[in-house]
Amino acid sequence: MGDRVVTTVSCTVCKNKNYYFARGKKKEKKVELKKFCEACGKHTPHKETK
Repeated sequence: MGDRVVTTVSCTVCKNKNYYFARGKKKEKKVELKKFCEACGKHTPHKETK
């Protein structure tokens, strides 16, 4: 079976860790998504962190 790793996605504006998701261990690059940040109160870019 494939190994899955839980990663954290944090806001690039206020640095809050808002979302968690699972992805495969073989990753090519860090994920960057536009998600809603409750601390900022708007949609901001979120990057994958440890």
